[in-house]
Parts: sequence; structure tokens; C-alpha cells
Amino acid sequence: MQSPTPRILETKLNPPAFVATQVQRTAIGEEIAAAAVKLVLVRAPAGFGKTTAMAQIRERREAQGVATAWLTLDRADNDVSRFLHCLAEAVQRMGVEEPRANAPFDAVAALAAHDSPFTLFLDDFERVQEPAVLGVVREMVEHLPRGGQIVIGSRSLPDLGLGRLRARGQLMEIDTDRLRFSLEETSAFFGLRRPRAAQALPAETLSQLHRKTEGWVAAIWLASMALERHGTGAGFVERFSGSDRAVADYLAEDVLANQPQDIRDFLLRTSILRQLDASVCQTLCPRVDCAAILERLAASNLFLTPVSGDGGAWRYHSLFADFLRAQLARELPGELERLHLAASGWYESHDRPVPAIDHAIEGGDHPYALTLLDSYATQFLEQGRMRMLARWFSAIPEHQLREHPFLQPISLWATCFTHGPWDAMRQLEKSGCLDSPIAEVRASAHTLVPLLLAMQDRHDEAYEAGRQSLARLPTGLAFADSVLLNAMAHILAVRGDPHEARRLLDAARREQGNSTFNRMYTESLAGLFDLQEGRLRQATARLRMAVDSTHAVSYNHSHGNAWAGVLYAGAVYETNQLVQAEHLLNVYLPLARDVGLPDHMILSHVMRSRLAFHAGDIDTAFQALTELEYLGHHRQLPRVVAGAKLERSRMLLLQGNGPASRDELLRADDPALWDSERRQRLPAHDLDYLALAKARWEIAFGDARAALGALDAELHAALASARNRRALKLRVLRALALQRIGDAAAAIEQIGEVLQAASQEGFMRLILDEGPVVGTLLHRYAAAMQESTRGSSDPILADHLQRLLQAAGPAGSGEVEAPAADAMKEPLTRKEIRVLQLLAEGYSNNAMAEKLFVSDSTVRTHLRNINMKLDAKSRTQAVAIARKLGVIR
Repeated sequence: MQSPTPRILETKLNPPAFVATQVQRTAIGEEIAAAAVKLVLVRAPAGFGKTTAMAQIRERREAQGVATAWLTLDRADNDVSRFLHCLAEAVQRMGVEEPRANAPFDAVAALAAHDSPFTLFLDDFERVQEPAVLGVVREMVEHLPRGGQIVIGSRSLPDLGLGRLRARGQLMEIDTDRLRFSLEETSAFFGLRRPRAAQALPAETLSQLHRKTEGWVAAIWLASMALERHGTGAGFVERFSGSDRAVADYLAEDVLANQPQDIRDFLLRTSILRQLDASVCQTLCPRVDCAAILERLAASNLFLTPVSGDGGAWRYHSLFADFLRAQLARELPGELERLHLAASGWYESHDRPVPAIDHAIEGGDHPYALTLLDSYATQFLEQGRMRMLARWFSAIPEHQLREHPFLQPISLWATCFTHGPWDAMRQLEKSGCLDSPIAEVRASAHTLVPLLLAMQDRHDEAYEAGRQSLARLPTGLAFADSVLLNAMAHILAVRGDPHEARRLLDAARREQGNSTFNRMYTESLAGLFDLQEGRLRQATARLRMAVDSTHAVSYNHSHGNAWAGVLYAGAVYETNQLVQAEHLLNVYLPLARDVGLPDHMILSHVMRSRLAFHAGDIDTAFQALTELEYLGHHRQLPRVVAGAKLERSRMLLLQGNGPASRDELLRADDPALWDSERRQRLPAHDLDYLALAKARWEIAFGDARAALGALDAELHAALASARNRRALKLRVLRALALQRIGDAAAAIEQIGEVLQAASQEGFMRLILDEGPVVGTLLHRYAAAMQESTRGSSDPILADHLQRLLQAAGPAGSGEVEAPAADAMKEPLTRKEIRVLQLLAEGYSNNAMAEKLFVSDSTVRTHLRNINMKLDAKSRTQAVAIARKLGVIR
């Protein structure tokens, strides 16, 4: 069976077509056109004309020669893979091209690099709740180029960091009050709907109607329909209320009840559809001419909103659709299941299993949904569409799922890779699959056990369970066998047996067949092993392939699989591609948090913290670590808690706060935990573990000579176990220790050895993450190379050194002679001392401006005054002088 082709309805990529009764919202359009903001948020409840206003804004933009794209979101877009697929299609229709040749299309990067004005419209944004999707949109807004703008229509306030955008003047909000019709617009609406009736409508009646509806567009629309039937003399306006409840009652009692029976039945029965066209409607209403009814409704401009210019597809107004579905459930409860079943059958016959299964479940016909899943679930599982499968299975009663035993293991896999091993283990124990009389179900369940134990950080138990499961191979279940081989490869690698781990990976490759999920799993592990052994280039290639392998869609390496995604983000981060790493984390960190893999949680949150710290967003940096620590406590994973404390210690060390940094190390010092870590090869602690963190602290604040001894012992152990990336990191710290004790020649020689190895593979953050002190050493090495000819014959080394120097910034003179306090040209003001404190903590100009509630230019003025008063040539030097003077800690 072929994989279902991802399809995008034209409804999603086009705004509603213009109809003659639309009132032009000129004032709103002019206001937005004059605002130089990144994000326009059009937010109001249903029925206030958000979509119409956005469509008019789009028309105005296009008339001005600005490229536009439209995307209407729905619940299925909470699947990040689907969202990115739809986004890419919308962006490509706008004419935006991929900035990098010969690479999969990356819509976010393409928008960020586009040099012509454009506006992207995202409607019905309240449908999106998935943090990974919100992260992608947040990133798009953050990296919009000059001339780029996003307009979002939503019923609710989206979690997009609006406070920061508002503070920067990059957000414009169009709310309910701005969308309400004015009295003039209400009059214009009646004039457009029925010109003669509008002329006969007394001004007082019009004013009363406007006051009662409070400018709510949907209520005015409904009132206009009533007036067409009742006229103005029946006291209708006096009785009419514009409240939500009254409008719903009115629709039931007046509008719907007075439709011809064929129209009324058609409206109710087709309300379950997200998009209407004659073919699918005919399936739900076989006794009427659906094409003719659609044309009648469209011509009357009463109920339908066209979604394409050719008149071939429509949708109901969202407020009206909600009402119709509720009315259908009340009036024809027995028909609901049949209608969904008919829609499901139509979609199945048109090779669209996803909406077919959705309709079966929404209609409560779980047996039919399970029958469809019997045909398609294995295919979706092999594609790695775990979140979609988990959503479906969670909606199906457990006792009905038990009647389809071959689906139970698939449900367990989906739960494992979306909600984490704890939920999956509880589900496994309740399911009875481990003792199933069906050999295939029993075998599949047993292959899952070692994976679940390993994901819970119970590697010794996982190894014992895995050994027993390996003895049962082959089971004839290619997916389960390949997962087991992958899981055991990871477990053996953690236990320090990389050779056997690689043998199992080779066996997994032979078993995986067409399973893109297992291909991802295998290549992720192979990339992880390469990374630990110091082969960054090969690791990056493998991890990129792993991420690209999941799902049929591959536009920007962001398909929603946290296993590969977090590791790939780490490889990208290591090469100092910070924007791309942040983009990947926006997608994968929320997924890693949901699944609960300890190493992935640590790696992703620490990376997020470091990216924020590098950008000068210190508050976000600490917040990421606080969240990580909470997750560790909540899930009873001490290693995760310790990982947060180690990184907080490193950050405090970079801020020059030795006592606080040491306190965090003491809190992280759990002897049993780190003794266990020493016997294992855990990905999150390859570079970040207690012994290394203690040595780093001693170099910065304590006994650097003692740190050298500890580092030598760690280096010997790392080399003996082929942990070459760890060895490289330890050598960086050795160089810093030598610099600290004053042995400059040895320090330069040691960092030279590091650079020789790092340049061959592209390691950068491993060096740069040690902060300004390593920048000083790099500049000293570069100066020594200029005086000699040792480095001039190696162009790879020279280029790598240049990129490191550029990233480290100008040579900061940390060793400065501070002037006497009374020799300062002028005393520092309280505000300037506060700026110095923030500067010492690593805040950027923008972050300082937000924290101090001042503009960027005011911060720059403070910095100029500080440098002048302290006779400093740079920010780093100003901080160093202020510390020597005791102005700041």
C-alpha cells in the first residue's frame, strides 16, 4: 500500500472570496499600513469580522505591490510536520525562494532571508495549541526581515512572547473594539445588502439596532436577515438582543426555522464538514441536488463563505457552523453517526485515510475507525506519525481497542514516543499484551520493555530485559525487532560497549525495511556515537539524514521527532550556527519535554539556556534551567535536576559570581548519582559532569594547579575509552588552567593542539562556551602564530581560528590597571552602576533596555558615559575595571 500523499485544501491557502455585501474597513487598513511592526494581531471572539478584515488588508497589500500568502489553520496543524508542510506551500506560492541551493525548502529561513516586502496571514490561530508549532511562529516573527510582516487572526491570545514585541514597538493589536462596526459602517452594510430597504430604515431604528448589537458584525448580519422578512414595523428591533445567547436562539427560532425544508436539512447535515463541495455534500444528502443548493446559498450571501475564486468550494461562517453542529446534535442525534460514517467512507474512497479516521472518531463510530486503523496504522507507525496515532487511540475506549489486538502494540509505541515511557509502561501493564495468547502481540510488547526502562534511566534493568528479548529474535515483526535492536544498541553504548552497540545498529539497518521511523532511530544513534568519538562532521550528516527521514514531508529538518531533532540541534549548535540551532529547538524542545527522555531534556534545555545567555537574554537563560529542574523533580529524575544545577553553576561562573557558582556545585554533588555516571556513557554528561565542572570552578576562582591534576586524570580516562570529544573539552580546560597559573607558553601550546583537532571537525562551541577567558587565550595564540610561521601552512586551521576569533569578539583586556576611585573623571550614577551590573551578568543592550524600561539609545548613552568615566576601551574592560574598584561584584 502506498503512503498517503499529504494534501492541502485550497481553503487553507486562500482567504474568503470578496462578496458584494462586504463593508470596506478602510480605517483599519490604513492604520495597519502606516504601522512599521513585525506582527499584527487581530483578536476577537467569533463573528466580529476578523477574517473579512484580514482579507481586505491582504487585498490592499497586493494592490500596493506587496507579496502576500494566506494560511487558515485547523486542529490538524498542531502536528508540526503538517504545519510546516502547509507553511512551505503558502510561502512558495508567495514567490519566496529558498536561500540555499540544493537543500530542502526551509520556509522560516526563506522568509528571514527574503529582501522584498511581504505579508503572511495566519487565520484561525486559536486552533493551534502545540508548543512546537507556536515556537516556529515565534521564531518567524523574531527573525522577520525589514519589510516582512505577519498578520494573525485569533479568538484567543496566542503564546508568542507578545510582551516583548509590545515593549519593542513591534506589535500592533486590533481588538474587539476596533473591529466593531461604527454607526456609519452599520448603515453601509444595510445599504449593500438591500439598498431600497436601507433607504426605508429610519435613522432612529438604525441607531437603536447598532446600539443593541454593539457593532457586533454577526449580530448585525443576522438582524439584517430578520428585517428582510419582518420589516421594520413589527417591533423586531425592540425585541432583538445582540448577545451571544440571543443570537443562537434567534438562529434556531427565526433564521433556520424559516428555511425551506431541503435547505434546512442540507445545512444541518453538512455542518460536520470543514470544507464543502458538491461531491462530498452529495454523499451526506443523496436525495437533493447539492450543487444547485450550494449555488443558491452562495448567490444569497446568507450562510456560505467562498474559499476559492472559482466558486467550487465553500465553508460555513465559524459562528454559524458551531451553531449548526450543536443544533444537529440536538435535533438529529441518531443521524450524527451516520453522517460522519458517510463522510468517512467518502474520504476513504478518495484515498484520504486521515480525515476518514477523524470523521469516524468524531462520529463516535469507533469500530469503523478501528477497522480503518487496521489497514493504515502500521503504515503511519513506520512513517513515525506518532502524535497523530496517539491522538486517535486516546479517543477510542480501551475495551474496544482490546478487540483489535494487533493495534494494541501500535498504541503503546505511539504513547511511548509522544507521552513518555511512564504513561506507556502503565498502559502496557494494563493492556495484557505481555501475556497475550497471540504470539505477535506478545513479542511486540516484550521488545518494548527494554526501551521503556532505558527511557526511564533504568539502564541496568533495561539491559537484562533486553538480553531476554534479543534471545527471541527474529519475531517476524520487522518494526518491533528493529526498535529492539536500536534500543539495545543505545543501552550497550551507555554501558560502555560501543563495538557491540555498532554491531546491533548494523543488524537494525537490515531489519528496518521501509520504516522511516526506525531509519531515523538507527542513524540518530550512529550520529550520537560519532559525536562522542569526536567525528562531528560525520555525526552532523547522520543526524541531518535521521531528521529528514521521518515523514514524507521534508522541508526544513523539523518533522516533530524529538529523538533525532534534539541531537541534530546539538550538532548544529556545536558548529556555531546559533540561529539554526534555535530554530530547531523551537520545534524539538517542547516535544522532548513531553516525551521525557532524560538526556534529551537536559541537552535541549541547557542548549536553550546557552543560546539565551549568548543573546544577552539572561532571564530566559535562567528560566530554561528552572524549568529543567522542575521537570527533574516532577518526574523523579535526579540526574535531570543535577544537570540544571551544573549549568546554572557554569552560568554564574561566567558572570563572575564565584560563591553562588560553588553553591550550585555543592547542591549538584550527589555521590551515588555521579558514581553511576562514571560507569556509563550518558549523552547529556559527555561534556557536562561534576568532576569537569569542579575543575572549571577551580581554574576560575580556586587552585588552578590542583585542577590540572584532576584534568590529567580525567583526560587519561577519556582517551582510554575513545571519548575524544570529552578529551578535547578537557584539553581546553587544561589550557585555561595553564594560562591561569601564568604558564603562557604551555597554555598556547595546549590550545594549539586543541585547535588542530577542532579545525578538522569544525568544533566551535566546545571552545567558545568557556567564555571571555578563552577568547583571551585564542587572541594570544593568534598573536603567537603571527610572530612565527607555524600556523601559516594550514589553511583549515587558519580559517577555523579566524571564525573562532570573530565569534569570541575583540580581545578583551581582562588584565587592566584600575584607576583609583578618586581618580575617576566623574562618579558613576546609580543608573550607570545598575547598567554595569547587568553588563557583568551578560545582558544585551536590548535586554537591558527592557529590564530598565528605557530605550536602546538610552542604554548606549549610559555605556558611553561609563567608558568615559572609567577610561575603558570596551564593555569587557569596563566590567573588569568596575570589579577592581569594587563598584560591582
